[in-house]
Amino acid sequence: MKNITKMVAALLAFAAVPAAGSAVAQSQSPITLSGDVKAVETSVDAAGNTVTRLVEPDVIVPGDRLVFTTDYANNGAEAVDNFVVTNAVPDAVRLAGDADPALTVSVDGGETWGALSSLTVAGEDGTMRAAAHADVTHVRWTLESVAPGDNGRVEYPAIIR
Repeated sequence: MKNITKMVAALLAFAAVPAAGSAVAQSQSPITLSGDVKAVETSVDAAGNTVTRLVEPDVIVPGDRLVFTTDYANNGAEAVDNFVVTNAVPDAVRLAGDADPALTVSVDGGETWGALSSLTVAGEDGTMRAAAHADVTHVRWTLESVAPGDNGRVEYPAIIR
């Protein structure tokens, strides 16, 4: 239980620091970022309907589903074009299998990027194989243009390993 609590704390701390380009570019940008992670809780209501809610993670175990989010806002007076938000995927989780297939991801620590279906990794025997959700190390979004005063959210689903 103590290790699970430490994992939740580490995931929350990690989610609070999404990256945007380089640290220098971010410090000069009017875009502010705020990261968060929520646990997905599914229950059945009195009418028998399945209800899904995002809640603060408490006790999480392998197989539990999380949603990592990054909120962004342009606090400046001019539009910001082609703003890149990059989130490392914590080692304790893997990208969920139902993640948007159009997500731009990396499986090599952020060196190369593409749709997961276009990426490969070296297998244990050294031969190349198709990359899988568990291989994803980073997720990246390029925001075409963020007008002054605009805000939004990017997110990806993950599963506790």
